[in-house]
Amino acid sequence: MHDGSLAGMSSPARRLRLPLLAATVALVAPVLAGCTAAVPMTAADDANDPACAQVTVHLPEQVGPDSAPYQRRETDAQATGAWGSPTAVLLRCGVTAPAVSDLPCYPVAGVDWLSDQDPDDPDTYIFTTYGRTPAVQVIVTDEVGSTPLFDLADAVGYLPNDGRACVGVGDLPGGDGAGADGSDGGTATEGPTDGGASTEAPRDSPTP
Repeated sequence: MHDGSLAGMSSPARRLRLPLLAATVALVAPVLAGCTAAVPMTAADDANDPACAQVTVHLPEQVGPDSAPYQRRETDAQATGAWGSPTAVLLRCGVTAPAVSDLPCYPVAGVDWLSDQDPDDPDTYIFTTYGRTPAVQVIVTDEVGSTPLFDLADAVGYLPNDGRACVGVGDLPGGDGAGADGSDGGTATEGPTDGGASTEAPRDSPTP
């Protein structure tokens, strides 16, 4: 049962492990003669969407906790981003926008995110924008947490909103809140319903 809370842990990040995670990236962070190599990544299917270009040019130079932020790295694929050495945060724009989902959904600084875990590596979290087309995918470890989502919100906010949004139990017909009727883009029926998802999460809350 998810309680609708988000997290960003401030401890140092491990190298991301993504075994068998379909359509994601390989992580290599060698250091040669004091220079950090570009992070090899795979572009998403819709990476050439003009909206992804806007996201890319607005990506921040650092993400994560203010006390020890992760610095941006060069990547070798279109509409991607990477931070940290070794790599701690990955971003790809142009992934398929999720439709109806029962995954936990969290609003963060005006952007809604679905939260999932790699079934082969429970220490890897996969956040995908909800209600944005094309979609953005951000991959972190549990030690990194969700803090980078706050720093990425401005850039991701350039993606068009398709009208869908996270909803909580109180937003549904018969819920404790002022139930929505589903007429505004189907937001009451096209979002996760495991409670608390419509509440903005604090920046330094723990990982889902």
